[in-house]
Amino acid sequence: MHILLVEDHPLVASGIQAGLALHGLGCDWAASCNAARAHLAARPYDACVLDLGLPDGDGLALLRQWRAAGQAMPVLILSARTTLEDKVAGLQTGSDDYLAKPFDLPELVARLQALLRRAGGRASDRVQCGDCEIDMHEGTVWRGGQRVELSRREWALLAALVQAQGRTLSPAQLHDSLYGLDQDVESNTVNVHVHHLRKKLGPALIETVRGQGFRLAA
Repeated sequence: MHILLVEDHPLVASGIQAGLALHGLGCDWAASCNAARAHLAARPYDACVLDLGLPDGDGLALLRQWRAAGQAMPVLILSARTTLEDKVAGLQTGSDDYLAKPFDLPELVARLQALLRRAGGRASDRVQCGDCEIDMHEGTVWRGGQRVELSRREWALLAALVQAQGRTLSPAQLHDSLYGLDQDVESNTVNVHVHHLRKKLGPALIETVRGQGFRLAA
């Protein structure tokens, strides 16, 4: 899963990126409205964390443009504007959640995971697939009652497949779910980590759709 972070403060942005990476969430940073537009034009995102006070415009205006264009990406506003009127305006403009600065990173992560869960049509953070239980909040996987340790990239790939709800994801889409966690992502990394996940979680968990990509088994 991949998050678009629109935040003009470099230190805040780097801290958020690091925190999201620890939870298997890739994150692209945009420091302005124009940069955010460019990122969103280049690729889809699973959710957006949006600051309002940006150097080249107002985040609410940017959100209004996105919603008017039919962009349904879940958006969490993260802003120093803390009045009730500000929060109501943000929600009425089309945001899915609103978190005031200063904030605690664990709360931001939890709110983002809730947005992703609702967007994926899941009522719970726990997903049962065969003999595997996947906890999307904790980032843990259990097979046959035993916890299975996954690397960050393995978890990021598995989480993307869970979020897809049985839809087939191409190697390019899965590659994007890994981008940002490390800088040395190689072209064959998807196949390598699918292989590792099958060894750890069973060969039937991830299905290959010939000529299209991979999907999580029903």
